[in-house]
Amino acid sequence: MSEANTHGTTAGAGSAPLTPVLTRRWLSPESWSLRTYEQLEGYTALRTALAAHPDQITELVKSAGLRGRGGAGFPSGVKWGFMPKDRSRPHYLVINADEGEPGTCKDVPLMMADPHSLIEGCVIAAYAMRANHCMIYVRGEALHCIRRLHHAVREAYEAGYLGRNILDSGFDLDVVVHAGAGAYICGEETALLDSLEGKRGQPRLKPPFPAQAGLYSCPTTVNNVETIASVPYIVNGGAEWFRSMGREKSPGPKIFSLSGHVERPGQYEAPLGTTLRELLDLAGGMKDGIPLKFWTPGGSSTPLFTADHLDVPLDFEGATEAGSMLGTTALMIFNETVSVPWAVMKWTQFYEHESCGKCTPCREGCFWMAQVLERMVAGRGTEEDIDTLLDVCDNVLGRSFCALGDGAVSPITSGIKYFREEFLALCESNRGQDNTQDRESALAGVAR
Repeated sequence: MSEANTHGTTAGAGSAPLTPVLTRRWLSPESWSLRTYEQLEGYTALRTALAAHPDQITELVKSAGLRGRGGAGFPSGVKWGFMPKDRSRPHYLVINADEGEPGTCKDVPLMMADPHSLIEGCVIAAYAMRANHCMIYVRGEALHCIRRLHHAVREAYEAGYLGRNILDSGFDLDVVVHAGAGAYICGEETALLDSLEGKRGQPRLKPPFPAQAGLYSCPTTVNNVETIASVPYIVNGGAEWFRSMGREKSPGPKIFSLSGHVERPGQYEAPLGTTLRELLDLAGGMKDGIPLKFWTPGGSSTPLFTADHLDVPLDFEGATEAGSMLGTTALMIFNETVSVPWAVMKWTQFYEHESCGKCTPCREGCFWMAQVLERMVAGRGTEEDIDTLLDVCDNVLGRSFCALGDGAVSPITSGIKYFREEFLALCESNRGQDNTQDRESALAGVAR
């Protein structure tokens, strides 16, 4: 983690400093320990929350305008409000920590550096939704993160922050840390629920939605790690304080993951609405001074941006208005040395591999898109391949069972939109090779 992890910018205010919120403890000695967490206001929000009515907590989160940090940006308080208030069936809170999107790397460092912020957020959110069971579903490859979470959960149990009658409030909560098997599809909330139940991770048909029939067919809310870790700060600071950061429809701080051709890759906390230009200043600029060519605002499943989009406000509305999505704020930065068709091919190969195969458009579409791109990058493509790619994308977009298919076509369609000449160049090169081979064959025939 770079030193900039504890710095950010105020949107539209150039280099004005931001007091760290989500990352405030990351650089503290043994930041992951309960001792450090308690020294820095840890579990004070929990005491406040338990003294209030559950519905008051949900209304506070609604008023703060907290939106899901996992990519969709759905208002968290509204989502919590979907949970039924009766206790005829068990209620579940599930944390989606199956971070598998290429370029996305914000949740694992958060859990590594400050796991108790997630646990405190889990207790508060579970209390608000009347849930007595919480599952934290972590990507199986993140072994060190899983161990650290297990340790933090044990500390919380021993201190009375988890278990029976938490802080003499009468509220009970058990937390289970579950290691997934490394399937990208399990980042989709219903596939994650099937995986938790011991089934093959595949998306479910909706409706019913998890709030009505989720884990074990009981009311369930699935939230992202960063979303839930934001909750204790809202309880302590209040809705107005939270809304003082970011923009009107997308308030609050956000962790931006910068990777690729920047001088200091890492996690950078800044208010929603911050631009890539401001984030690049924090990251020391482009690596070796080579100019920016293209970038992703939210991981590989979001449409590409170019150097013309440096000043797009990175919030849910700003990214959408500019033709992409905020996603997980995983900014992969590519300079002018990188081939767009090659990068798009690598992402498409990932989606081909990770498609669960449940629906035909995604299963077959990802396979054929990868085949065509591999042929083009190898110099054996034709100009018709571009139209074929766009046609296949059109038959996948909006027709697949879950959002994986939509994400798979995003880099292809946006890559062709902004860099069509690079795809054409591959085809022209191929035609030139074919013409040379034809001439050589003709000359060989004359010689014979």
